[in-house]
Amino acid sequence: MSSNVHTTLEQFLGITRKIKRYNEALGVMYWDLRTGAPRKGAETRSEVIGELSSDMFKLQTSEELGKLIDALSEPGAYEQLKELDRKILAETKKEYDRSKKIPAELYQEYVVLTTHAETLWEDAKHNSDYAMFQPYLEKIIDFNKQFIQLWGQKETPYDTLLDIYEPGMTVAKLDQVFGELRSSIVPLAAAVKNSDHQPDTSMLKHSFEKDRQKEFSHYILGQLGYDFEAGRLDESVHPFATGLNPGDVRITTHYYENDPTIALFGTIHECGHALYEQNISKDLIGTPLSEGTSMGIHESQSRFWENMVGRSKPFWQRYFGELKRLYPEQFHGVEAEDFYRAINVSEPTLIRIFADELTYNLHIMIRYEMEKAIFNEGVAVSDLPALWNAKYREYLGIEPSTDAEGVLQDVHWAGGAFGYFPSYALGNMYAAQMMNTLKKEKPDFDELVREGNLLPVKEWFTERVYQYGKSKTPSEIIRDVTGEELNPSYLVEYLTAKYADIYKL
Repeated sequence: MSSNVHTTLEQFLGITRKIKRYNEALGVMYWDLRTGAPRKGAETRSEVIGELSSDMFKLQTSEELGKLIDALSEPGAYEQLKELDRKILAETKKEYDRSKKIPAELYQEYVVLTTHAETLWEDAKHNSDYAMFQPYLEKIIDFNKQFIQLWGQKETPYDTLLDIYEPGMTVAKLDQVFGELRSSIVPLAAAVKNSDHQPDTSMLKHSFEKDRQKEFSHYILGQLGYDFEAGRLDESVHPFATGLNPGDVRITTHYYENDPTIALFGTIHECGHALYEQNISKDLIGTPLSEGTSMGIHESQSRFWENMVGRSKPFWQRYFGELKRLYPEQFHGVEAEDFYRAINVSEPTLIRIFADELTYNLHIMIRYEMEKAIFNEGVAVSDLPALWNAKYREYLGIEPSTDAEGVLQDVHWAGGAFGYFPSYALGNMYAAQMMNTLKKEKPDFDELVREGNLLPVKEWFTERVYQYGKSKTPSEIIRDVTGEELNPSYLVEYLTAKYADIYKL
């Protein structure tokens, strides 16, 4: 490598490292805001986050960075770069080209708005007061519509937002895979509902001391391979994971004293995200590649560990005894098989995060249809609660009685994360497809889980998914792991086999 190219590359990498450090500082501030910062300081903290985000944004779109990108993109310089540096350049250029189209002052205003809106959303949800939140949501949607025009609309406005979270994903593709999924899930759910072998869930209708829930959550995290020297578990209204760097990946959960499984599976879900982030190659630290490749692939890990491991029969054959020792009275006379069937009961529910594996995807399809209606069909924000309720009647046969259990139940829109929700269902599909390959390569998978020997599973994913961070695209990951593109049939096969066993279909 010539000295000129080497100097240019070092300057370029210096700026990308600085951007990553801004991101880490902002991540700590956001985590603090959601896990215990004084309420009275929330508005000022939002402004601080907005100003620092604006400074980072200016760096991301600076003339200096643009010149360095251009210089390294010249054929004579580009051919001298290593493969990793080429990928860092490509990712930085993609973000630069997209961000450069947004005025810095507009971006700062948006960050302040969404940060404050997330705090206000908590109050609006608590009071079931959509009118309180509506003006903020209207502004957030208007901002996103402006951004779509500035970025340049893809096939549809909503395609533009989908591409942020799942590069290459389109409305046309989602309509296809969701259509295939729905056509299988709906009749399976009907068969489950009509089965004469309904699981007994009475053992979950007791009081479960919160401190013991915390103890068990910490224990299970350790069993899954979560590195507590590189993370921590806290509480928040809505569980989330924050990957500051592979050595600091924090997760949160929310405890309910009337059901220990909600916090537990929320913890395992966020652990799946954390295992991904904690095991990204150290070679990528400080670069824009040191994060998950897409939200769909990220969700494949949270959904795999939460459901395909955490809700599996072998898992509870190993760990139910540990839980029973913490709650001997609540689980008196209950066997692992009984508990397994109870935690996998399938019935329509209003709240997405409480939904079973079978109906969960219908919750995501509802949100997908809502977001398409907002951006592709121009539905008014004032009409969203009624539209939400109508879709719940259509898809699940139930209807929210309050907006808190309806349109206000998720934090995502308050943060401006339109296009994110499909990632959850994509994650389920990716996870089932990867598990199909995993079981072929590790035919003793069920036995490993039954023994509590979960590290070989984590190592398998580290080798094939985690270590690469963002240096591979979602399509490359799923093709390299499974040998084919996204295929929803694996999820259908998995759900059919599981629920046929539980409900004796």
